Amino acid sequence: MSVSGLIPVLAALTLSPLLFGVINKVKALVAGRQGPPVLQLYYDLLKLSRKGAVYSATTSWLFRAGLVGGVAAVVAALLLVPLGGTPAVFAFRGDFILALYLLGVARFFLVAAAMDTGSAFEGMGASREVFFSALAELALFVVLAALAHGTQTGTLSAMLGGVTPELWRAETPSLALLLIALVLVLLAENARIPVDDPNTHLELTMIHEVMVLDHGGPDFALVLYTSALKLWLFAALVVGVLPIHDGPPAAAFAAGLAGMALVAALVGVVESAMARLRLARVPQLLLGAAALALVGFLLLAAG
Repeated sequence: MSVSGLIPVLAALTLSPLLFGVINKVKALVAGRQGPPVLQLYYDLLKLSRKGAVYSATTSWLFRAGLVGGVAAVVAALLLVPLGGTPAVFAFRGDFILALYLLGVARFFLVAAAMDTGSAFEGMGASREVFFSALAELALFVVLAALAHGTQTGTLSAMLGGVTPELWRAETPSLALLLIALVLVLLAENARIPVDDPNTHLELTMIHEVMVLDHGGPDFALVLYTSALKLWLFAALVVGVLPIHDGPPAAAFAAGLAGMALVAALVGVVESAMARLRLARVPQLLLGAAALALVGFLLLAAG
């Protein structure tokens, strides 16, 4: 257990809503608009927390427990993810597999809460979420397995901390493929364009957002906060593949935070430059990400 690993977790708990603010600000600038303030999600969370919640007579205790279980699973996964050279709170061989399982547990709770409403629309969104996430998990697992092989380590802290400039110079093609695959997984797992549109209101094409139609007030605030934490987690994985971990711990951590902002800006640019894919094309994109990750793994193994 690393006490210093609490710093990335505290940063995630306090700064994760900023990522959505950076994304929306970049999209607004690209479109020539002023856009909402970077702190907008903080204001939304505060406003929603002051409202009341209305529950359908169809829902049971599972509807509310799913929200708590989801955010708890994501926070537990964050305890295993380092940032900017700062090791995670817990590190043990094979911890990246546990992190994947915890993300699956968080998804299970969200899907269970959606199914508990008895809504056909939310059930449809839950079905799409489970199917697409199964494909995304394949690509994510291959990426992490490749990093474990390339760095000859078995913990996330050592894997991401071992991606040095020297490794990039020696294995540039393979690491570039892994990085592209990881960015595609980030977009898919966080319901971003081109996989999903977080701003859409057409239930027939929604994936993640349709599952939370019955959440309101503090419950919806918890959904938004969990989404921010999950985006932070995947952005930390992307930043971990970048060679920015050298130097003093404080400088490396500051570089990690700057990398998080750059990842959010990249998401904003992608969403400004691309349209959403047809649902039938999403599996092809995710299988393509898995193929890129597999090629990167094979190149690392061959080298």
